[in-house]
Order: sequence, then C-alpha cells, then structure tokens
Amino acid sequence: MRLIILCLLASLALPLASPAQDVPVFVVTGPARAIIFTVSASVSIAGTFDKWDATLTFPSTDVTTGVLRIRIQAASVNTGSSLKDSTLRGTDFFDVERNPLITFVSKKVVQTGPETFEVQGDFTIRGVTKPETLLLTVSGKGTGSGQIKGTMAFDRKEFGMNSGIPFIRIADRVEVTVALEGKRVSGPPLVFRQ
Repeated sequence: MRLIILCLLASLALPLASPAQDVPVFVVTGPARAIIFTVSASVSIAGTFDKWDATLTFPSTDVTTGVLRIRIQAASVNTGSSLKDSTLRGTDFFDVERNPLITFVSKKVVQTGPETFEVQGDFTIRGVTKPETLLLTVSGKGTGSGQIKGTMAFDRKEFGMNSGIPFIRIADRVEVTVALEGKRVSGPPLVFRQ
C-alpha cells in the first residue's frame, strides 16, 4: 500500500516540476559599490551598503512579469566615516537594532522603452513600507546576461527619519542608485517589447 501511495505522490509531483524548466532563471550579482545613496547636505553624505542580496524571478518569458527583490543589511552602511556610519545606524535613522533590513520588492514592471523600465514596488526602511518607483535601464538584451542600472529617490521624513546630524544641514530627499548584473542560468530567453 505504501508503494502505491509513493508512486501516486511521485506522479503528481513530476508534472509540477517540468514547467519550472520553461521559465527563465537568473542570478543577480553586482560590483563592490552596487548600491549607493546620496543626500544633499552642508557636508557630503554618500555611501554604499557592503552586504546585500537580490533575486530576479520570472513566472514566464514576458520581461514585465519579473519580480525584483533587494535585501540590504542596514548595518553594513559605509560612508567612509565611522561617525556618520554610527549615526546612520542609530535610532534617528536606520535603527538597525530593531530594523536590520532595508528591502525593495517589485509589484509591477512597465517597459517604457527598448531597454528602460519603471519598476513599482514596496520599499521598506526602519520598518516603514511605502510604494516607490525604481527607474531601470537594462543592457545586454538577448545575450542572457547584462547590467541593470537604476535610480530611485525618496523622502527620508516619510520613513520616520526626521532628525538631523549635529552641525550638518541635511536635505529630505535621498537618492539611491543600483548597479546590478544579471545572468540567465537556465530556461528560455526573456521576451522584450521592441
């Protein structure tokens, strides 16, 4: 009886496994300075995050069905100044003890040109989630690998970062740039709108 049940379960599982081969599967990497932020201030505030990961998944070959997920370890902020880094990790800014991750999860991808996209998604920082748009440019179309460059801007005060840094005037607008590299490791190529 157990053998019959195992055979039945195996026959049900096999058809579910085969469609996964029909979708593109990508790995996402990046250079050392893959995620950069800048804020206009009386003293330059710019930095990177040293620890992050990203995934790019597709349920079909249509490029607009993709889901981009970026997870950043907030404590890995690196401005080149230990004073600025410790201030940004603190409760007035990233609050890394209670909110260790900064995330972006796409909800909708709109192709705006042959190699450009508007990626609308949920951006979370300090435990606050709001909709934001990441503007992307993709190179290497049709080769199976390429670069993904993007920009996003947000108002830090909308995420509870209302404080300043002593003796430094800081703008509310924070600009973020990403420089990722994607490579298709299996499945068919993506279909882009021309």
